[in-house]
Amino acid sequence: MKALKYLNKYLYKYRWRLLLGLIITIGARVFALFTPQLIRNSTTAIEKYLNGEVTDLSVVKSELLLNILLIIGAALASGILTFLMRQTFIVVSRFIEYDLKNEVFTQYQDLSLDFYKKNRTGDLMSRISEDVSKVRMYVGPALMYGVQTVTLFVVVISYMISAAPMLTLYTLIPLPILSIAIYRLSVAINKRSTVVQKILSELNTFAQESFSGIAVIKSYGIQGKFNSDFNDLANESKTKNVDLAKVQAIFFPLMVLLIGFSNLIVIYIGGQQYINGEIESVGVIVEFLLYVNMLTWPVASVGWITSMVQRAEASQKRINEFLEQESSIKNHSDQKENIQGNIEFKNVKFVYDDTNITALNKLSFTIKKGETLAILGNTGSGKSTILELIGRLYDVTEGEVLIDGKPIESLNLSELRQQIGYVPQDAFLFSESILENIKFGKSDATEEEIIAAAKYAAVHDNIMHFSKGYDTVLGERGLTLSGGQKQRVSIARAIIKDPKIVLFDDCLSAVDTETEEEIFNNLNEISEEKTAIIVSHRASSARNADKIIVIDNGKIIQEGTHNQLIEAEGYYKELYEKQLEEKDS
Repeated sequence: MKALKYLNKYLYKYRWRLLLGLIITIGARVFALFTPQLIRNSTTAIEKYLNGEVTDLSVVKSELLLNILLIIGAALASGILTFLMRQTFIVVSRFIEYDLKNEVFTQYQDLSLDFYKKNRTGDLMSRISEDVSKVRMYVGPALMYGVQTVTLFVVVISYMISAAPMLTLYTLIPLPILSIAIYRLSVAINKRSTVVQKILSELNTFAQESFSGIAVIKSYGIQGKFNSDFNDLANESKTKNVDLAKVQAIFFPLMVLLIGFSNLIVIYIGGQQYINGEIESVGVIVEFLLYVNMLTWPVASVGWITSMVQRAEASQKRINEFLEQESSIKNHSDQKENIQGNIEFKNVKFVYDDTNITALNKLSFTIKKGETLAILGNTGSGKSTILELIGRLYDVTEGEVLIDGKPIESLNLSELRQQIGYVPQDAFLFSESILENIKFGKSDATEEEIIAAAKYAAVHDNIMHFSKGYDTVLGERGLTLSGGQKQRVSIARAIIKDPKIVLFDDCLSAVDTETEEEIFNNLNEISEEKTAIIVSHRASSARNADKIIVIDNGKIIQEGTHNQLIEAEGYYKELYEKQLEEKDS
């Protein structure tokens, strides 16, 4: 139960609702217990009439009619209170499910990028959906039936002891056996539940990756292999679930057996006591039989509740693994920062934790507010890492990144990122309309602002060719659009934000050179006060930059303006001449 202690804060949050539920539960069980007593009274009345103790039949009929009306009234009261009990506990469980899902989602967003490199999307989805649902069953049905069971046991056994102490003792003999059986089965269920949740996570991950990469799977014609792999996982999941179901299946028959045994004890021992005159009437035996059968569901539910608690324990343990992780990127300031856009790298070294690759090594450069820096270099040279450090998606291993002369770690993280427009290399679009994807950069943007941003990104005309224009809903990851269109919509999303710093990570690789030139000309019009960094493989993208640096293995091997670099022998001149020849041909 250690993992489930995490939920105590939520139980405390909704303590008054739960207390109300407890009071309603006690009331519902008390009214339910009127029925056995009224039936005992009715049986006793009939017995007295048959024995000649009461000779007036009308008196017996009146008593029976009154008891019937009281039984109906008690049943109605118990039913209404049971309905309110379910409403109280189940609603609270939904509130806690909502709170927990939001907490998990917030934690997912707070965790740094290295967390996502170590964990798969399907597993993350499983924990926020399947695992949270299992936890809800603990704070909902399990808690409700647990309270109901305890209440019923306390009240029923109290009534039984007051009616016939020795008969009660004999009737409860099977309970210790039940306790031992529940303990043994609970241990087995806990182990199997953990395995089931793990294989379910693997199944979700496989399915999610398969659906995301369906185009690659089809193009390579390997549907058969993926079907076979999925079938293997599904079979393993089936086997593990069957193993769990086999253990769970023992509970109910065991409960029925023990309750049946208790009924036999009541009839035999109760009959003996009645014959010996230790019990005043047959009605007591009837009452005890009803009590025992009233305990059938609570006793049977003990196994079900235990199963739910064990599964919730396994799920909450998996959730806690992520909730207890701390982001390596922490916000050290609550002050709002008026960022100007001056950027400086001072002897920056950065090593990726997951691969131990040194992406940057003693890198230093400066960009002033309003300047444009172009970064070129071979694949894997560290270009994208520079942009990620400016957005503080990672912290440097050594050295310093300064924004307006201040260490980037000292700035308010939210304010910093609000002032950065980032267009990643892999243009990610959401499964929303084009309009909503552009508005992602500015949620309150007007239609005129959206169209203006699209025009600056040279994508407006493409959008207008769609039948629904800006209301066109995109497929997953922007599947509806071509590569170049996705990149330009991403640029529009960054432009509309009107940030102080704009970062372009090779975001025009799928665009022809004419469109690329149009976009950069448009950007020059709106970015006079903005600091821009352009990562590219094209010399044409860097030509109009105020400064160009060429990186190799995390170090600057060339820097200067376009005119300076084409006069010097080296990487930039070779790249420029090669791309110039390709364009002419």
